[in-house]
Amino acid sequence: MRSRYERRPDEDPPIPPALHAPWLDEQLFGRRMVFLRGPIEPEMASRAAATLLALDASGAEPISVHMSAEQGILAAVWTLVDAIDTLQAPVHATAVGEVSSAALGVFCAAEQRHAFAHARFRLAEPKVSSPGGTADQVVAEAGRYLRDLEDLILRIAAATGQSRSRVEDDLQSGRMLSAEDAIEYGLISSIVRR
Repeated sequence: MRSRYERRPDEDPPIPPALHAPWLDEQLFGRRMVFLRGPIEPEMASRAAATLLALDASGAEPISVHMSAEQGILAAVWTLVDAIDTLQAPVHATAVGEVSSAALGVFCAAEQRHAFAHARFRLAEPKVSSPGGTADQVVAEAGRYLRDLEDLILRIAAATGQSRSRVEDDLQSGRMLSAEDAIEYGLISSIVRR
């Protein structure tokens, strides 16, 4: 007997479950909250940017972004950063888990930044997708990555008040910050308490 989770080879693959139930998404939207969970990839970034733009069009009250986002693709991160930079409504970000690597660019784009007590921040260089193609294409892709990495370094430095060279060193070493460390570093202004 076949379990309900098994499928025949001729069947379509199952549709992945949504991150939240539809009623929860409606509740979050009504409270001007956006959750970013998991790696920031193009589809997630486009959906989140559309939500942010819709919330901005509906009023000038602050938009709350809760993040537990490890890694991410730099191009997708810049989709969200550009959307946040164009909003009229202020964005307040709260780290609820680990925020690391490229996702720090989105976190640093927020006007106000906070963290839950057990949140963690990993300063690490974003992973490079393995480029393919001709030698010229590989060189061009490497150049784009270095430009995007420089933009990320400058974004973090501007948000934290740290020097560009310190941020670069911390990204290269993979420095980990607790919520308390993040206050000292300038990454957040407060820890969320009851």
